[in-house]
Amino acid sequence: MPLLQLLVSSVFIFFVLYAPQPLLTIFSHNYNVSAATSGALMSITMLPLAVAPIFYGLLFARKNPLTLLKVAMLILSVTSLLFALAPTFELLLVLRFIQGLTLPAALTAMTGFIGQQYSAAQLQQNMTRYIGSSILGGYLGRVLAANFASWFTWQSFYFVLALALLILALLIKPKKCQPPVRQAESPKAYLKPLREPLIVRLFLGVFCMFFCFAALMNYLPFILQDVFGITDSKTIGWVYTGYLIGAIISMTTPYLTRYFNNSWLWLSTLFLVYCTALVVMQLPVLSVFLIAFTLFCACMFMIHSSASPLANKLSDAPPTVTNGAYVSFYYSGGALGSFLPGLILQRFGYHAFLLGLLLVCITGLILSYSAYKQEASRC
Repeated sequence: MPLLQLLVSSVFIFFVLYAPQPLLTIFSHNYNVSAATSGALMSITMLPLAVAPIFYGLLFARKNPLTLLKVAMLILSVTSLLFALAPTFELLLVLRFIQGLTLPAALTAMTGFIGQQYSAAQLQQNMTRYIGSSILGGYLGRVLAANFASWFTWQSFYFVLALALLILALLIKPKKCQPPVRQAESPKAYLKPLREPLIVRLFLGVFCMFFCFAALMNYLPFILQDVFGITDSKTIGWVYTGYLIGAIISMTTPYLTRYFNNSWLWLSTLFLVYCTALVVMQLPVLSVFLIAFTLFCACMFMIHSSASPLANKLSDAPPTVTNGAYVSFYYSGGALGSFLPGLILQRFGYHAFLLGLLLVCITGLILSYSAYKQEASRC
């Protein structure tokens, strides 16, 4: 499978995951549910994403990842079509849960394919490109869904998405990818390399990073509505442009890392800036919020694009297992972050919401810096 084809597929797969976010206020109004309840459309999808990848990584350690990817995309196509036709909020939740079970199979297959087919500098480069495609998919999924809702209906976006996923799935030729033959091992043997303290700290740091990011992205429409008086779905969609600008800024990561002789020191610095952005957002000024939001997104992408290759570098486990564990910790943070902070926002308000995120972010900073000190003590 050409890398470009995989990256295009990744963009549309991430459409499925993130498209509901800018539509949450619409779902809340149309189905007469609270903000926290509408946020469950993201939580219920990320919950399986938090658990399933590690099992998929073990299950498919000796399987062809492209076969898995093709089947997953066909399921996502069908569920996207049904999502547009669902008459009740409960059915939306059921379909999102099915998508949550399917998405980790697709993500594990894509990262596993890259881990199997590339090594050394190519692995770092192509993993960064994959993360770039996930960023682009997250941005376009949110913006297009919001604009389709404004121009036409929110359902029209899902009709187009279902068709695109079907076409891309049919273009995949699994026989062209033969995974390396591995000696049969028990799940315990596969997971043993992931117990290394530095890897555990990295995964926990990733959990904290995405907890904060998922929370802010999930409740951004409600913050814009309640704090800044922005209610139009199209305008809310375009606010996510800060997400894309942040992604573009994060492309400087390879150049900035040259000034750091230690990956953990680099991650610690990023977490420090991440915390600073959350502090600045306490000011209820829209222009200040947008600048801090863009910086916040840039830091998240830089942490993500640095942590994922570092996990593959540190781990001796098979690529599908390593990346499955990484995705599990990543989305377990997302599952909790897309729901629990919503309860704080709903009960205590915007400033308490940001304070809760700051405490989690500081935990990520402590984990990264302690790993840096541990590694420095060995030298």
